[in-house]
Amino acid sequence: MSTRRNFIKGIGLLTGVAAATPFQSGCQTTSRPSKSRYMGDFAAPKLPTIKAAFIGVGSRGTGHCKDFAHIPGVKVVGICDLYQDLAERSAKLIKPDGHTPKLYWGDENIYKKMLTETKPDMVVIITNWKNHARQCIDAMNAGAHAFSEVPIALTIKDMWTLIDTSERTQKHCMMMENVNYGETELKYLNMVRQGVIGELLHGEAAYIHELRGQMNSVDRGTGSWRTFHYANRNGNLYPTHGLGPVAQYMNLARRDDNFGSIVSFTSPAKGRALYAKKNFPADHQWNKLDYKGGDMCTSIIKTVLGRTIMLQWDETSPRPYSRHNLIQGTKGTLASFPDRLAIEGIGSYHHWTEGAEFKKVTEQYKHPLLKRIKAKVDKLGLKGHGGMDGIMRFRIIECLQEGLPLDQNLYESCFWSAAGVLSEASVAQDGMPQKFPDFTRGNWKTTKPLAVDI
Repeated sequence: MSTRRNFIKGIGLLTGVAAATPFQSGCQTTSRPSKSRYMGDFAAPKLPTIKAAFIGVGSRGTGHCKDFAHIPGVKVVGICDLYQDLAERSAKLIKPDGHTPKLYWGDENIYKKMLTETKPDMVVIITNWKNHARQCIDAMNAGAHAFSEVPIALTIKDMWTLIDTSERTQKHCMMMENVNYGETELKYLNMVRQGVIGELLHGEAAYIHELRGQMNSVDRGTGSWRTFHYANRNGNLYPTHGLGPVAQYMNLARRDDNFGSIVSFTSPAKGRALYAKKNFPADHQWNKLDYKGGDMCTSIIKTVLGRTIMLQWDETSPRPYSRHNLIQGTKGTLASFPDRLAIEGIGSYHHWTEGAEFKKVTEQYKHPLLKRIKAKVDKLGLKGHGGMDGIMRFRIIECLQEGLPLDQNLYESCFWSAAGVLSEASVAQDGMPQKFPDFTRGNWKTTKPLAVDI
């Protein structure tokens, strides 16, 4: 059996196990080991020149590699992928910037050799979901800061291992939630911090994105492994794009408040099976799967202070893209898709303020980060997802070079990802509430809120 077939088989087995026990609590120690350090406000020593390595350079990974390679002070020392052509493609793209990385391919564990031989300062991980946690752990143990695509892990147990490893090695581990760097999300964060909508009460967050077409990537690519998740798991499989910004508006896991519990329900599972039946032969592997994951998952998160967040996920239904991105306070509400607001003293309470009037009201609240670095990012040609990818990548390097705390810490990464894991548990128990572990071991109460003057 080929390496690729073994790889696919392994994913199917793993996701089957995850479906059976997605809500395992893992092992939480009551106290932090004496040689470990809480990483909530951690600032690593300055790294003027950063040796970077990449694990996974498919469509998403190629963009990461190319953009990071453009940033002054970054030296790409290693590129790893299952496939030789993908590794060579990224190396070719960054050659004009003077990068000559060592290339690794052909085996799911070959990245370990790359870590040993190239000794990177940072490792960017853009692989399938099941590998994120172990590759972050291996990177930190090898002496590198770890930066992973979303989600950070698929089990609570792995989240605790990530935390214990980061605290022991004193290496950053960040889930790269790019949506937190969107222009609107940053603007709303600034408005919230300035008290424009008063005391926060409620948020809404989602990832509604019709992605059935990924199933056409059968042998390699996202659909070749992600389809098994849709088939074997039932809950919110991708919570962080919508949840990340709302959580930062509310300062969750940062002094003001924290995640409390979650309840979740899913609709019937229909769309994936119908798509497979319509687009693939009857004997195709996609038509042999029993799709268990409901097309729409709706959750309600209750915070420690009693605030609420409605969280939704649907990557199947034919409906317009939306992340909801709504934050409601005692003086008003900010929302997106489309951008709009309703604020006390502005317009009518019965109608949203949108379009030109919205822009007029909010133009003064452009986030200081965008004012400071947007021109630099544009000059470097850093792009992706409307510009948010470039802002995120530039900011990560800036923090490492200047020895600053990251904008997103590991505990936030785990809380945001845990919403997905716990949603599966709640769905399996007919909506029973599931408590979030306190990944900070109580330290959220003294962790500084994310500042806007960054």
